[in-house]
Amino acid sequence: MTHDPDDHTDDHTDEFDELDTLFAQARTLTPADLGAADRFLTRRRAARTRSRAGWLTGALASAALVAGLTVLRPATQLPGPLPSSAAYDAYQSAWGADW
Repeated sequence: MTHDPDDHTDDHTDEFDELDTLFAQARTLTPADLGAADRFLTRRRAARTRSRAGWLTGALASAALVAGLTVLRPATQLPGPLPSSAAYDAYQSAWGADW
């Protein structure tokens, strides 16, 4: 439906005035609108915080797993005696076998 500018009667003017009034009311923020926006933003911030906490928990769990596997796997043998064994051998040779 098109609007003919020549067909401009008072009935149409009243309809347009009502529409203008409705559009103006729709653009005006009310306390209910502000409350809804505040609730939305609060939920959004909480969801982002949970998301960050989930990522951090995953990273910490991965680090704990790697540390646990490192501790539990058998240590590779070093070539030659361990430093404490070498010190013991030197001490024993200095004092003799019956110290």
